[in-house]
Amino acid sequence: MPGIDKLPIEETLEDSPQTRSLLGVFEEDATAISNYMNQLYQAMHRIYDAQNELSAATHLTSKLLKEYEKQRFPLGGDDEVMSSTLQQFSKVIDELSSCHAVLSTQLADAMMFPITQFKERDLKEILTLKEVFQIASNDHDAAINRYSRLSKKRENDKVKYEVTEDVYTSRKKQHQTMMHYFCALNTLQYKKKIALLEPLLGYMQAQISFFKMGSENLNDQLEEFLTNIGTSVQNVRREMDSDVETMQQTIEDLEVASDPLYVPDPDPTKFPVNRNLTRKAGYLNARNKTGLVSSTWDRQFYFTQGGNLMSQARGDVAGGLAMDIDNCSVMAVDCEDRRYCFQITSFDGKKSSILQAESKKDHEEWICTINNISKQIYLTENPEEIAARVNQSALEAVTPSPSFQQRHESLRPAGQSRPLTARTSSSGSIASESTNLAALSLDSLVAPDTPIQFDIISPVCEDQPGQAKASGQGGRRTNPFGESGGGTRSETEDSILHQLFIVRFLGSMEVKSDDNPDVVYETMRQILAARAIHNIFRMTESHLLVSCDCLKLIDPQTQVTRLMFPLPSVVLYATHQENKRLFGFVLRTSGGRSESNLSSVCYIFESNNEGEKICDSVGLAKQIALHAELDRRASEKQKEIERVKEKQQKELSKQKQIEKDLEEQSRLIAASSRPNQASSEGQFVVLSSSQSEESDLGEEGKKRESEA
Repeated sequence: MPGIDKLPIEETLEDSPQTRSLLGVFEEDATAISNYMNQLYQAMHRIYDAQNELSAATHLTSKLLKEYEKQRFPLGGDDEVMSSTLQQFSKVIDELSSCHAVLSTQLADAMMFPITQFKERDLKEILTLKEVFQIASNDHDAAINRYSRLSKKRENDKVKYEVTEDVYTSRKKQHQTMMHYFCALNTLQYKKKIALLEPLLGYMQAQISFFKMGSENLNDQLEEFLTNIGTSVQNVRREMDSDVETMQQTIEDLEVASDPLYVPDPDPTKFPVNRNLTRKAGYLNARNKTGLVSSTWDRQFYFTQGGNLMSQARGDVAGGLAMDIDNCSVMAVDCEDRRYCFQITSFDGKKSSILQAESKKDHEEWICTINNISKQIYLTENPEEIAARVNQSALEAVTPSPSFQQRHESLRPAGQSRPLTARTSSSGSIASESTNLAALSLDSLVAPDTPIQFDIISPVCEDQPGQAKASGQGGRRTNPFGESGGGTRSETEDSILHQLFIVRFLGSMEVKSDDNPDVVYETMRQILAARAIHNIFRMTESHLLVSCDCLKLIDPQTQVTRLMFPLPSVVLYATHQENKRLFGFVLRTSGGRSESNLSSVCYIFESNNEGEKICDSVGLAKQIALHAELDRRASEKQKEIERVKEKQQKELSKQKQIEKDLEEQSRLIAASSRPNQASSEGQFVVLSSSQSEESDLGEEGKKRESEA
């Protein structure tokens, strides 16, 4: 090819400075080619990656369009036209995705493969030959230096032969390496043109093939389809603009009309009270007692549905029953420092609710509406007309009704006498009826014909020590003035856990098993059923004190301990599965109806929606008590080990003292026997230690013989 510069291979053996200078130019050119080709490779790789990403994204889009008909949109409905349109789009996009996939394959073969091969094979070959040539040139220079240093005066044939052979080998290696290196550099001038043109040619051919496939797929039928879809989109846009304009006008009209309603308490003269309603809905504040004198107010949405008052919290899907207002009583009440309060009391007087309206108008309308519903006006054919006729009686319902008070007074003696009757009745009267009521009674958990105790028997009564002892009190009399013994009070005050809850006693009964939570659930069912059968609605309210030692039921007025349950005897506790206000626990006591020494009694209570919290507190108290017992046992074991060590130390010291006394006695015997061993000249004979010991033994033997 004309215009291609070449390195002279014939001059490689001479290795002149001109040849080396020309070689440096070719090496610089090879370095520039390598840098440029690396940049071009990165650019083409970006094209290839983008094409792969476009192919994958197009395929994903087609897949999502196909799955549109499987989606369940809450407001979507069954739009068959939209589903079929998207299905058609998914087919076209799927074909485009196939075209993009083919284009990606062609780019990989025709564009990326040539430039990658040039980069990985040819450029690396030049770099490798350059390193090998540099090593061979250095070896040749070193051999020439050694040959030049041969001595002229002291010639050594062996050394001269070795140096000459080394020069021959290095020069031959340099010549061969240099020729191959020159050849590769000359060839690079051709390969760089090929490496530049082949990828571009492949890229253009792949694009031409892609556009040809596109022109085949995007035919006139598809253009007509796209034109129809464009027309539909414009129609939807015009409809949306018209609807938005209508909504904006509605918003402006409502803003003007609702301006007086922004005031929480509008003027009754401008907005008169409608006393003929049989249905009403709106937000009210409900009073919830949290203690003896404390309460909280919760704002909820209330609405009437037939003869029921329903409540619904914000965000809930449906409302729940708040109260049955058929034959109920409603009246305006003064409640703390809040205005517009009214009280609804059920027909039997066992349930009442205090609610607060936002305005005087809502206050009166709610009272009139509930009063109309309580008279069952909503069941008539024309409730509005009939409500207008009894409007005067509805207004009278705003003040307290004497008949309502008399009805409550008549219910009080029955409510007080019923628990006594239920408590003193035989075991068959109550338990048999409750057993007949519960068709799913679990005989394996609760014994049949088991009497139910509906009230707390105070332990201060000395004529009932057995009942108090069975309840965990132990027969100890409690001070009626609220003062307890110093030991028990100090233990409770020093306890780590000290939590107080407000509970109402529902009843207790003996059970067979104490290792299954179903015992508590079945006992709850039987006690509630028995209360419903005998119309027992009064409950004894107490304070439940949870500590690490026991559970106490304390009278809220006198602070007298009614019942005390030792914590180790509480073997099971659980809340109701649906009503978290109900909870109970099983107490294992000595004695009972069974012939065995131990019996289990299940106590059921109602709380202020704190059943789970009470059970958690009891569980925490048992854990604390368990850890305390383990610590106590560990300390006792350590003390026992220390006592054993001390005893061993005393015995060891005693043995040492005996050995010391024996040694001292031996010395005294030896000292007393030495004067008898003196010589006739009046001089003493000095004996060795062994002789002295033998003499001592001899003296002891003689002494023993004389004593014998």
